[in-house]
Amino acid sequence: MMKRKQIAVYGASGFGRELVWLVHDCNTYYVVCFIDDDITKHGSILNGIPVLGLEQARKKFPNAKVVGGVGVPKTRETLIEKAARVGFDFETIIHPRVEHSQWVKIGTGSVICAGNILTTNIVLGEHVQINLDCTIGHDVIMDDYTTLAPGVHVSGWVHLGRRVYVGTGAVIINGTDQSPVVIGDDAIIGAGSVVTRGIPPGLTVAGVPAKPLKKETGKK
Repeated sequence: MMKRKQIAVYGASGFGRELVWLVHDCNTYYVVCFIDDDITKHGSILNGIPVLGLEQARKKFPNAKVVGGVGVPKTRETLIEKAARVGFDFETIIHPRVEHSQWVKIGTGSVICAGNILTTNIVLGEHVQINLDCTIGHDVIMDDYTTLAPGVHVSGWVHLGRRVYVGTGAVIINGTDQSPVVIGDDAIIGAGSVVTRGIPPGLTVAGVPAKPLKKETGKK
């Protein structure tokens, strides 16, 4: 019988609990602990799994590999960097109910949940997170720490930068070989939005078609 690999999920959160199910469904891993920075959670049990601090987890489970259990890209990046500093390595998790061609490159630490379809000539960076039931078309690039919430559809020739967050049910239309749709680093796309053109770095957009959100001004 093959020995299953130990996994530590960093983030005792809602997605962290979903990630436990994902990991266990793969049958080649088992989750030994949650890691969380909230000291009030340390020593508790969540869905039958202990919650530990980072240093404690490293000492107790030195052979475990970490997977980021937080959906917010910048927060996930911070947690992964902390885990790397104490010596943890990382695991890539792909649910068995994911369909993808042989021409998909997947970076270390990425998580691809159940029901996703990735077609061809796709490149995912490190620690990318693709939640339930998304589709990703040909020639898409997703840089490190980018997150797709459930039900996102990304058409062909789209390039998403680092730490992009795409909300539930959003759609990004296709670009072309000569003119891909480029979503800049740290952009946020609101749930249900339809993106028809590129988005500058750091911008938040929403709507159909997606437009920049206006900043609220205080009343005088």
